Amino acid sequence: MTPRSLLRDDDLSPAEQAAVLDLAAAFKASPYAHKPLAGPRSVAVLFDKPTLRTQTSFSAGIAELGGHPMQVDSLLAGVGVRESVADVARVLGGQASAVVWRTFEQAKLEEMASYSGVPVINALTDDFHPCQLLADLLTVREHRGTLAGLTAAFVGDGANNMGNSWLLAGATAGMHVVIGAPEGYAPSQAMFDAAAKIATTTGGSVRLELDPVAAVTGADVVITDTWVSMGMEDEAAARAEVFAPYCLDEQLLAYADPAAIVLHCLPAYRGKEISAGVLDGPRSVVWDEAENRRHAQKAVLAFLAVHAGLTPATELPVSVLPGETR
Repeated sequence: MTPRSLLRDDDLSPAEQAAVLDLAAAFKASPYAHKPLAGPRSVAVLFDKPTLRTQTSFSAGIAELGGHPMQVDSLLAGVGVRESVADVARVLGGQASAVVWRTFEQAKLEEMASYSGVPVINALTDDFHPCQLLADLLTVREHRGTLAGLTAAFVGDGANNMGNSWLLAGATAGMHVVIGAPEGYAPSQAMFDAAAKIATTTGGSVRLELDPVAAVTGADVVITDTWVSMGMEDEAAARAEVFAPYCLDEQLLAYADPAAIVLHCLPAYRGKEISAGVLDGPRSVVWDEAENRRHAQKAVLAFLAVHAGLTPATELPVSVLPGETR
């Protein structure tokens, strides 16, 4: 049987997402108290895209869990070029207890999960960024006390992986997710439909607003991201013109709730998708958000380790199995 993986945000049910966030908070409170990867178990970590937060947070987090971050040079390995994804997956599955991959095509990540025989974690693809969303939700919960019922407005390029992930993860958390994006830059209808279906079970909602002011008005959380995702550098000038009204500056933020917090997954480009005054201002929680990548990813690793039978559930401070009590 294929072990549980985290390939997209809706791989976690609402109850599982809440358990992972509870576990992340517990790990943050006591970073060195629990070692579910003791051995140390190796976790293969591959990067096909530029990385700072993903690389450092997974490396530190795996070590804190008692494991060994096995850095695999994906260029030297030639994943999908020198050797097929399926063959690489079989090799890694025989050497590591889990695989973390930051890559381009979602289909290749899914192929890795199909053949590795161990849990696979999406550390970012062109379609989804579930580890970032768990860190975002942990940050919101820390600063606002809850998730369900809050309104989260994502403004900018809604057609990127962050727009997709906010729809799915936000709906799973029972939030009201608003995507503020210009025409032609919104998530697909299929993505909205998937998120809306989840929202019917959690009390959340999803909607698209073409007007950035309408998107942000009354929001409890305002999120943005770069307008030029990796691989789109040749579109930078055209995108700067299209997205200019969506810049998260002091004027736009003024329409949000007075207690609203600001998120950005970084790297940020001051003066483009966000002003320096907002990014570095008192309502920005981006540095907490960056730190929380480590805690959230440790929780994902531990959750998947339990479900794969690699460590007893009783080794964790929070229940992550249905019906389990502490």
